Amino acid sequence: MRNYVTVEEAVKKIQPGSRVFIHGSAATPVHLVKALQNRHSELNNVELVSITTLGDVNFNDPVYRKSFFFNSLFVSAATRAVANSSYGDYVPVFLSQIPQLFRERVLAVDVALIQVSVPDAHGYCSLGTSVDIARAAIDTAAYVIAQVNPDMPRTHGDGFIHISKINAMVWHQAGLPEVDYSAKVNETTAAIGRNVASLVEDGATLQLGIGSIPDQVLKNLGNHKNLGLHTEMLSDGVIPLIESGVINNSQKKLNRGKSVTAFMVGTRKLYDFVNDNPAFRVMDISYVNDTSVIRQNPRVAAINSAVEIDLTGQVCADSIGTYQYSGIGGQMDFIHGASLSPGGKPIIALSSVTSSGASKIVPFLQEGAGVVTTRGHVHWVVTEYGITDLFGKSLKQRAKALIEIAHPDHREKLEEAFYNRFKQ
Repeated sequence: MRNYVTVEEAVKKIQPGSRVFIHGSAATPVHLVKALQNRHSELNNVELVSITTLGDVNFNDPVYRKSFFFNSLFVSAATRAVANSSYGDYVPVFLSQIPQLFRERVLAVDVALIQVSVPDAHGYCSLGTSVDIARAAIDTAAYVIAQVNPDMPRTHGDGFIHISKINAMVWHQAGLPEVDYSAKVNETTAAIGRNVASLVEDGATLQLGIGSIPDQVLKNLGNHKNLGLHTEMLSDGVIPLIESGVINNSQKKLNRGKSVTAFMVGTRKLYDFVNDNPAFRVMDISYVNDTSVIRQNPRVAAINSAVEIDLTGQVCADSIGTYQYSGIGGQMDFIHGASLSPGGKPIIALSSVTSSGASKIVPFLQEGAGVVTTRGHVHWVVTEYGITDLFGKSLKQRAKALIEIAHPDHREKLEEAFYNRFKQ
């Protein structure tokens, strides 16, 4: 077995000018990241790449500005400020194609910082809660540094890595970051959850995004039968449905009997539930989010959200005007995949207004807003006020349909915008 080294010794390998991959989501190797940040006075021009990071890490401290440049592949709360600054940036890319960036050396990884489970009797660790883009980063990195954590679950799928492939191992036990989406429910999200759940048929294959709306959808599926799960991410909300047999994956054509995901974020209950559980396959994102894979399962219900949607159906899901709020992620992968699935339903679910009361259904997207899902790809749109299907509708028809599910306080202004544009 390989000997463990101190975290200070492990990160000494990182040199000025290196590109460093950081394992994301609940697997963020906080211990390694902080050790790297402690070397900031010795380093410059180190490029950090990752998707969502969680845990007690701060990338926005001014002291790091000359040492690190954070190039986000998906912007999250921890990286939002730095991604919108002069010492960070964002790469617009489908989640399914990030491994291609690594494998084709468009973004060649020098060092990968990862977090893994304890090696088993055969010397294999698991990437645990987050395989997603990490598999490709590890496979292509020149040097791999692993935080070995007894609290990291051992998951089945694409996430196994033998200790012979790890250049430096650091033992550090720490609880994984936890997020409880059920704590964020209100009547609006509950109503949206009910509306979306009404579209899900028995035997459907589910894909759910992140947040309280997907959690509320799951709470309304208790009377469904033979649901499947093929999703880029999952959280605690799937546990009751799996335990009750509602999600049994019996109707899927691919990975029948298995719940497939690329990463998970939730509470300790979820991490314990997936630990060494052969009913789950945690897979490379280039497989999970491949449209040609998604479309093979029946009645794929892909449930995603939006920042705003204009009256023609264009969906902005990654920015607020020019401010980069999140990322393209896997929305288009699954929206398009679901539309090609037999009986599939691509669904955009959003509250009708922002927290300040502004309408999310708008005549025009804000200046600088990014179109994540084109109006040609959008089908079902759901708010707390109703459901509409834009597929096959003309510009005028879809505008009227969206106005009908907008907040009542904003419908008059939207009608005025409709008249000004279409003269009807």
